[in-house]
Amino acid sequence: MATYNTSDFRKGLKVQIDGEPYLMVECNFVKPGKGNAFYKCKLKNLVRNTQLERTYKGGDSLEAADVEEISVQFLYRQMDSFFFMDTTSYEQYELTLDHLEDAWRYLKENMNCSMVLYNGTPISMTPPNHVELKVEYCEPGARGNTATNVTKAAKVETGAEFQCPAFIAIGDVIKIDTRTGEYVERVKS
Repeated sequence: MATYNTSDFRKGLKVQIDGEPYLMVECNFVKPGKGNAFYKCKLKNLVRNTQLERTYKGGDSLEAADVEEISVQFLYRQMDSFFFMDTTSYEQYELTLDHLEDAWRYLKENMNCSMVLYNGTPISMTPPNHVELKVEYCEPGARGNTATNVTKAAKVETGAEFQCPAFIAIGDVIKIDTRTGEYVERVKS
């Protein structure tokens, strides 16, 4: 099994602690005026979604997590279960609402996503950075409210709501940044 030394520590690294996979969410190098330098790390458990903070001194190492990232296609949703298919082996995977957190808001049928497997079991899914979603319902915008940054809630085809400018109407297609959940632009049709 591969190991990472403290010099390899960085945000986004997948490591194994006590037999479970963790994602390094934050890693800060601290050099106090007196004493040895150390690394302060925030780690997120990829299975249980819990966070922990650890401090490592120079020369420490961590095992690499046995995780695999694959390309999948979103097939369909059934109640609180979401079904995906591996685009190379055509194997199907199921994730629940708990695993997806807020990512379900962006999922459209046949959308390509990235999935993380731990020992062959899916633990998380990441949608593309930007998605285009059709507005199903929104309140009509008030006339003349275009000069300021007035926003309103718009319900899209996935069932989620996003804040968007007042000029957006029912039937418009909007682009959303999945990393922040914010409106980017109206897509020309």
